[in-house]
Amino acid sequence: MISAQDLIEKITSAATCDDCIVVVKDKTQANLRWAGSTLTTNGVIQERSVTVIAFVATDGGMATGGVSRTDVSLADVPTLLAEAIAAAKASGKAEDFAPLATNIAIGNWAAPHVPTGPEVFSAFAPALGDMFSRSVADKIELFGYSEHTHETTWIGSKGGLRLRKDTPVGRVEMTGKSHGRTRSTWNGVETRDFKDVSVANIDANIRQRLTWQGTKVDLPAGRYETVLPSGSVADIFIYMMMVSAARDAFEGQSVFSKKGGGTRVGEKLSNVGFQFFSDPDYKQLPAANFVATGVSSSYSSVFDNGQPIKHVDWFKDGVLQSLIQTRASAALTKLDFTPLGENAIISVDGGTGTLDDLVKKVDNGLLLTTLWYIRMVDPNSLLLTGLTRDGVYHVKGGEVVGATNNFRWNDSPVSALNRISHAGATEWTQPREWAEDMSNMAVPPLVIKDFNMSTVSPGS
Repeated sequence: MISAQDLIEKITSAATCDDCIVVVKDKTQANLRWAGSTLTTNGVIQERSVTVIAFVATDGGMATGGVSRTDVSLADVPTLLAEAIAAAKASGKAEDFAPLATNIAIGNWAAPHVPTGPEVFSAFAPALGDMFSRSVADKIELFGYSEHTHETTWIGSKGGLRLRKDTPVGRVEMTGKSHGRTRSTWNGVETRDFKDVSVANIDANIRQRLTWQGTKVDLPAGRYETVLPSGSVADIFIYMMMVSAARDAFEGQSVFSKKGGGTRVGEKLSNVGFQFFSDPDYKQLPAANFVATGVSSSYSSVFDNGQPIKHVDWFKDGVLQSLIQTRASAALTKLDFTPLGENAIISVDGGTGTLDDLVKKVDNGLLLTTLWYIRMVDPNSLLLTGLTRDGVYHVKGGEVVGATNNFRWNDSPVSALNRISHAGATEWTQPREWAEDMSNMAVPPLVIKDFNMSTVSPGS
């Protein structure tokens, strides 16, 4: 297979349009999957995607169009270029036009992609096998998977962009069932290389929660002081980021739209010292320091490829500071250019301790395991709905006293910002609903007052 770098050189040198950006992504992934405490499959996959973006000058601006393919050979280059140029000419002047970056080099352009492989599981797999043996002896069934992905992205252009980023990440998702599958719980872990994954901790967490489910407590729908693990916090605040495009807010289409026009930037939305930022230099969650995108949307622009990504405060001290901007939307809203970063970090001033420490602070409430099937009900308030899954626990006097029924919930993360009663320490976490979309998120577990459990759900 031709190297990504050579493929980019061939495409950009053959491009007859005013400029051309090529995005090549090489990805390898190693995985293990299991069911009923038995390994079922394992393997390694390799993928390549190629996006060709053509830019064609038009009256007063620039038109752009793109084509994406997999398994591109040199013989495909003329067709890809022709299709991209045709798409650009058909699209007309781009609304997000801004001058293209040129002659920027970031990263080790010439180095090949370093594939991952089964060796990444060399310590994890034997420990997992031991966990299987113990679970079978105790009539616990384990289901789940582990995977390690390494993706290398190259972005090159006629104008001299030579950008490269590498993204290694892994995760474990484990569901444990016992007592004839009448009890079920879940645990998820993010990692870079599996060297820091403690199978013993996963095992202990699953066993503890299955034991808690030995006592059943039926509770009605209502508003509860609710302990959300960091993964659940991540799931609802990812949704908040998904509707944080500045242009949408400026045009009155989101929860961050200001009555009478404009945005809510500068408004205090939290009752605590709530900090939410992205930073490519955040040590635990390394991220690219340049914009890399193959498509334009409310959140990104192909014209911004190669533009720098710096530290951005989305919230500072509970005040909304920034919304996601392209250069074109920044010109429209008269706010700073703040592109979407590849990581997201949340902290609450004074937040400390673990999830267990937060439980001790709740006199009468709920402890969740995960949220799932999250959907938006009302964009104006960002009211979300979803279900609890794999264990909801009743907390009394700072202790878990048993498991209760699952619920359908209706609440808004923006409203919840003003109902935070306690917070733990920020930790790298795995959202369950958005695990495929966001692996670079560090947030604390939170206790949120009056979290709305709208109806009892029979689901598990």
